[in-house]
Amino acid sequence: MNKDKIRTLIMGAAGRDFHNFNVWWKHQPGIEVVCFTATQIPDIDGRVYPNVLAGPQYPDGIPIHSETRLEELIREYDVDLVTFAYSDVPYNYVMHQAARVNAAGAEFSLLGAGQTMVRSTKPVIAVGAVRTGCGKSQTSRRITQILKEMGLKVAVVRHPMPYGDLSKQICQRFGSVADLDLHKCTIEEREEYEPHITAGNLIFAGVDYELILRRAEMEADVILWDGGNNDLPFYKPDLNIVVADPHRAGHELSYYPGETNMRMADIVIVNKVDTAEPEKVAQVEANIRSANPHATILRANSPVAVDKPEMVKGKRVLVIEDGPTLTHGEMKYGAGLVAAKRLGAAEIVDPRPYACGSIRNVFVKYPHVTEVLPAMGYGDKQVKELSDTIAAVPCDVVLIATPIDLTRVLTIDKPSTRVTYELEEHDRNVLPRAIKAAIERRRNEVADGPEVTHGAR
Repeated sequence: MNKDKIRTLIMGAAGRDFHNFNVWWKHQPGIEVVCFTATQIPDIDGRVYPNVLAGPQYPDGIPIHSETRLEELIREYDVDLVTFAYSDVPYNYVMHQAARVNAAGAEFSLLGAGQTMVRSTKPVIAVGAVRTGCGKSQTSRRITQILKEMGLKVAVVRHPMPYGDLSKQICQRFGSVADLDLHKCTIEEREEYEPHITAGNLIFAGVDYELILRRAEMEADVILWDGGNNDLPFYKPDLNIVVADPHRAGHELSYYPGETNMRMADIVIVNKVDTAEPEKVAQVEANIRSANPHATILRANSPVAVDKPEMVKGKRVLVIEDGPTLTHGEMKYGAGLVAAKRLGAAEIVDPRPYACGSIRNVFVKYPHVTEVLPAMGYGDKQVKELSDTIAAVPCDVVLIATPIDLTRVLTIDKPSTRVTYELEEHDRNVLPRAIKAAIERRRNEVADGPEVTHGAR
C-alpha cells in the first residue's frame, strides 16, 4: 500500500461523489482515492469507476462498494480520510456517519462549494432546493420559458443520475424522446429529462460535468443548472435560485446541504403556498430571513391540473406519485393525492397489500408512505415489479402524478389520467427581472478567463 499519500474513501450515491473526485480529489497530488461507497440508489454498488474517467493514476479504475461495509473498508484499505459526498440527508444522519468513520480510526470531511463549482464561459442560472420534491423541475421549466422569451438559446444541465455503465454515460445529450431510449434511461432519469425535452429544451447529463459544461456552452447562450436532491450547484451561478417547501417547514435548517443552498441563494422561492398552512409559510420565510437576510423571497403556487378530471369523481383511485419525492424527500403525498381528494374520489386505494418484489421493500423502508404508490423504476426488473403492482391493485382509475407519462415505459391495464403542475409565482416580474440583470451583469464583467479545471476557487 502507498502510505506516501493520504488514502481516501469517498462516500457517495453515484452523483456528487464522482463530481468531487473529477474536479478536486483527482487533482490533489497527495491523495489516493482507494474506493467509493454507494447508498440511496438500488444496485449501484459492485461497479468500478472506470479508468477512462479516473485517469492514469488509476489504471484499474476505482472500486465501488456498498456503504454497509464502511468500517470494514476503512480497515481493508487502511483509509486515512473519508469524505462525505451525497445529499438530502438530515444533520444527525451526517454525524452518525462521521461517528462511524471516526470510531474506525479515519478523519471525516466535507468539501465546500468553492472547491467543487466549475466556472462557465457563459452565464449560469442555477436552480436548487432545500429538499427533494420542493418543485425544482417546474421552476426550471419556468426559467427556460423566460430565457427563450428573451431570445436566448438555453442548455439545461441536469444533476447526475449515472446508474448504468459509467463509461457510456460520460457526457449525454438529449434532444428528443428517442434519446431517452438510446441511453436506456430509468424512470427516475426520464422524470427529470422528458419534461424538458417535450418543452423543446436541450438537456445534458452524465458523469464528467466539466466536459458536459464545455459541450453545452457550444450550443447555448445561457446554461441552466437543474439540481438534484438538495445538492449544491456543480457550476458557479450568476443567479442562484433555491426552492423551499412549507409542507416541510423547518427542513430548510436541518438537512444537508439544503441549508447551505438557502444561505447561498439570491432568490428563495417558497413554493406550494396554495396548499400549505399559512403559519408554515411564515415559519419558512422567517427561517430564510434569519439565515440569509439578503435573499429575495418569492412566494409561488403549484397549481394542479388533471387531464380528465371526470374520471376521478366517485371512483376508486390508485394514486402514483413521483418516487424520489416520497422516498428521499420524505413526503407522505404529492400532487396526485391533492388532486384526487379535490376531485371527489370515492376511495384512495392503499397499494401496499398489492406491492410486488422490490416495491414491497420500498414500503418497508419508507413506512411513512401509505396511501400512494411511488413510481420506482431504477432498472427493468423494478419497472416490471411496478407494472405488476399497478395491475394487482383493485381500482377504477389510475391517477398518474409523475413528471412523465408512465405509459411510455410500462403498460397500465386500467383507465388512467395524468396530473400536471407548474410554477405560478405571486409576482411574475421578479424572476424575469433578476434573470435579465444577472445575464447583463455577467456580460459586462471584464473577465480574466474562466476557471475551468479544479472548481471555482
